[in-house]
Amino acid sequence: MSAYAIAIHGGAGAMPRATLSGAREQCYRGGLEAALDGGYEVLARGGTSLDAVSTAVRILEDDPSFNAGRGAALTRDGAAELDAAIMEGRQMRAGAIASVRHVKNPVDLARRVMEKSRHVLLVGSGAEEFALEEGFTLVPNHYFRTAERLEQLEHEQRGERVSDLVPPPSHGTVGAVARDAAGDLAAATSTGGLTNKRPGRVGDSPIIGAGTYARNGVAAVSATGHGEYFIRAVAAHHVCAAVEFRGLTLAQAVRELLHQVLPALGGDGGLIAVGANGEIVMDFSTEGMFRGARDSTGRREVAIY
Repeated sequence: MSAYAIAIHGGAGAMPRATLSGAREQCYRGGLEAALDGGYEVLARGGTSLDAVSTAVRILEDDPSFNAGRGAALTRDGAAELDAAIMEGRQMRAGAIASVRHVKNPVDLARRVMEKSRHVLLVGSGAEEFALEEGFTLVPNHYFRTAERLEQLEHEQRGERVSDLVPPPSHGTVGAVARDAAGDLAAATSTGGLTNKRPGRVGDSPIIGAGTYARNGVAAVSATGHGEYFIRAVAAHHVCAAVEFRGLTLAQAVRELLHQVLPALGGDGGLIAVGANGEIVMDFSTEGMFRGARDSTGRREVAIY
């Protein structure tokens, strides 16, 4: 059987070790492990990379510790506005949604856009109308709000710098990339965006080629960080193009993007990627990134710093 592999992330940012208590660290690690193992089990059963990344991201969306789905960062009006994207590498089909306020699992709606509509990106009320037509259960916006995120918003609005990572970064995001036994690649990303963002702001996560990208024979990529910079760098596509057309290794391409291209623009963050052969790369230019990797050779790792 051909090698299969999955990697996940749960946000990158400034991460003073002193602010991350043992109990909280265990909470984050537990969430990452649940998502990693959930996605890996799909691959181990012979499932597709698309199902694996959907499963892993859905688990992270349901975990209030991370900035996606429940526990998402809040706009300056105190609402959650969610973005997500998914892409498969074989036919390079993609689906994305942005600025939705009532979809419990945005990654599932993004996938439905890919599979059941002739569009790639739906936003706001149009995306939620499509969700209703497709039988999705919508939830009230307060489902996504947590006490920690409200507190974070209040700090930000008072002009106090809260730690970027505790709770996880206000520009954190969750994502997954995978290669299945058939060699197909997929990537998915989901986020609540920036704390105190202007309503209607959309970051890189749902922008195909910026925060999410997959192409068979090359790589699948999911990004986390300050989305405006990732959009300007077309970050996820940059990595794939560097591998495909310039002959860089996946690790070299990710490193170039994070440590040369983004800093030149003033940005930072992290990337996870899986290559055509199942190689996993997880790199970041911030103090830390919540991340995990697992593959059919027996590798299993969850890390923060």
